[in-house]
Amino acid sequence: MQSSSADSQTQPRTGSAGTTIPCSFEQLPGYSRSLLKIELQVSVTLADKRQPVSEMLGLVPGSIIQFEKMCDESLTLQVGNQTVAKGEAVKVGDKFGLRITSMVMPDERFHPIEKSESQEEST
Repeated sequence: MQSSSADSQTQPRTGSAGTTIPCSFEQLPGYSRSLLKIELQVSVTLADKRQPVSEMLGLVPGSIIQFEKMCDESLTLQVGNQTVAKGEAVKVGDKFGLRITSMVMPDERFHPIEKSESQEEST
């Protein structure tokens, strides 16, 4: 009997270190399934700007805040406080959506490791 492509997607795969990689929610350990149910704030940023409080107090209905960002620049998708993607606004029925155009890799931070005195003596 041949397996369908749907069956092969739910079969565990083997990673490069020989570890089993689950392919479906049900194959994950209980603690992992619990973590995946945590809700996070997801927001899309059109633009941002810093203004003095005195200018903010002058806002009234009909006020316009001008941003430095161009109309055709990407919008930013944030999960929690972390930027995860860039995209463009789209209309979905009578609502707005975000078409993701690129994923943003987290910044890599390298911290120098200082040698202790005992390590320096042994070299």
